[in-house]
Amino acid sequence: MKALLRGKWGRRTYAQQKAAWGVIYVLPWLIGFVLFFFVPLLASLRYSMSTIQANAEGISIQFTGLANYVQALTVNTSFNRALIESITDVVVNVPLIVIFSLFLAVILNQKFPGRAIARSIFFLPVILASGVIMSLESTSLIEAVNQNSTGGSALGTFELENLMLDAGLSEWVVTYLSGAVDRIYQIVSQSGVQILIFLAGIQTISPQLYEASKMEGATGYEAFWKITFPMVSPLIFVNVIYAIVDSFANNAMTTLIRDTGFVKFDFGLSSAMAWVYFVAIAIILVLVSLIFSKRVFYQD
Repeated sequence: MKALLRGKWGRRTYAQQKAAWGVIYVLPWLIGFVLFFFVPLLASLRYSMSTIQANAEGISIQFTGLANYVQALTVNTSFNRALIESITDVVVNVPLIVIFSLFLAVILNQKFPGRAIARSIFFLPVILASGVIMSLESTSLIEAVNQNSTGGSALGTFELENLMLDAGLSEWVVTYLSGAVDRIYQIVSQSGVQILIFLAGIQTISPQLYEASKMEGATGYEAFWKITFPMVSPLIFVNVIYAIVDSFANNAMTTLIRDTGFVKFDFGLSSAMAWVYFVAIAIILVLVSLIFSKRVFYQD
């Protein structure tokens, strides 16, 4: 039997073997999705088209069609605003997070004293954004520091805008960069995992490539754009997807959906909001995947 399986596996092409191992790799996730996620997903879709009421006999579900979706998009005053704010935050933050993470990963990959300590410091935001510390952020000293830094940086940001406008930069570029300055805490706090991914990818690049580039007279700038950047382009794709999902996972939109369902107990409207939000995220992810998939370099 083993010989028969080994013979069948040996007759597969390399591409078929890679595809088979890919299926085996995602099989645990696929089983978990079918068993623990698919059924609640269908239940949520059903709830989004129904009115749910709790009474002495239990929960009664009455089909109402698209009434909850109409209410979310046209009647509820907070939903559209929260949705637009969430999408705007992603458009602004994700490029800054990816650029900042790649820049830090390149620096942290250099050999200098205290390199391990520096790497730990930049991974601290991931620890600070988890568990008990994350719950303290909204009511503790961290929030006070954020408010003071935001208020204190208003004048500095205004001066920076004037300097960039005087330098001849366009107004939308100045607005984007000044917004990045105001969002620096948010960007740094969401960059820990991306830095680790980039750092791991950079360390897999063969040193011989850089040695050959030096022998050819390439500068560090040219080595980055001709070697480092193409080799980590698949990781840029991964980090963009990760940053988008991470940005959508905890914001004003998710708070609104949660409060509508578990504070106001309007589970039908909450489910409809969640599905509209899900479709918006899916559209953005599909567009990003189509754009990046054609520009990613994969080394065979």
